[in-house]
Amino acid sequence: MLSNLVRAAVAGAALALAAFAHAQTYPTQNVRIIVPFTPGTGMDTIARTVAPKLQERLGQPVVVINQPGASGNIGADQVAKAAPDGHTILMGANTMLIASQLYKNVPFDPLKDFAPVSMAAWGSLMLVAHPKTGFKSLADFVAAAKERPGHIVYGSPGVGTPHHMAMELFKAQTGLFVLHVPYRGTAGYTQDLLGGELMVGFLPIHVAQGMVKSGRLVPLAVGSAKRHPIAPDVPTFAELGIKGVDVDLWYAFYVPAKTPEAVVRRLNTEIASILQLPDVRDVLAKAGMDAASSTPQELAAQGAKDYPMWGALIKRNGITPD
Repeated sequence: MLSNLVRAAVAGAALALAAFAHAQTYPTQNVRIIVPFTPGTGMDTIARTVAPKLQERLGQPVVVINQPGASGNIGADQVAKAAPDGHTILMGANTMLIASQLYKNVPFDPLKDFAPVSMAAWGSLMLVAHPKTGFKSLADFVAAAKERPGHIVYGSPGVGTPHHMAMELFKAQTGLFVLHVPYRGTAGYTQDLLGGELMVGFLPIHVAQGMVKSGRLVPLAVGSAKRHPIAPDVPTFAELGIKGVDVDLWYAFYVPAKTPEAVVRRLNTEIASILQLPDVRDVLAKAGMDAASSTPQELAAQGAKDYPMWGALIKRNGITPD
């Protein structure tokens, strides 16, 4: 019995020493940040802003690679299957928790197949209406939707996008029936919202506010826990009596599960430091995001909270990717 305990202790010590040695030499090659969406998206902006500064700190090239497809599932799966050595990083977001439950036969588990590193940024959505609707407030929109179910048409950049899921969450909390028109990207959706082809829709708050100030859109509510500094006059859903419509976007860094804890800590320390830099915060702010780091444990807790919420919504509302 004693010899078995000794052997187990020796094996444990050897694993610990190996992990420590790996962390001391990490990285030993190029580091890849996989962005599972196209260039120009929020994830892409964060990755390309952080990458050169992370390269300076790690002493190895850090390359950003866009791997779009299946609402982010293709790029995420690539990282899930990568060697767990810290040389492949996923630039993820809460959309991963949605897309992995929206599609059938997704080959990874977003909570089990990744090791959280750090939160990267937050973004808020604003519900807006076209002026020709005559809606001056959220109450106007709700009243019109109740009076004529199915008459109001809203859009989104695509099925499963935060814009779409935010409205589905709003519908679930209010019992409203409004029609969804999914687009293939942000450009066409925003153009038709501004042109009045769509009556209402969600937009990132930094994008929406410029259009609100110019009178092209009417603000109805923001989907964050409290009012946003750039739109202090626009109330939250909770203020207007509609609870449970927390539709903040968040972005985060992950590595494959089983990546050595020391490597995760190293990446967390470096990324958190980068996200505090004024120039980095300024770039993200101009793109409509508020830079914010976290511990791996805090990020894991956020994912564990959001995952079942979106899964229940997808099932209850019968949402499919088609």
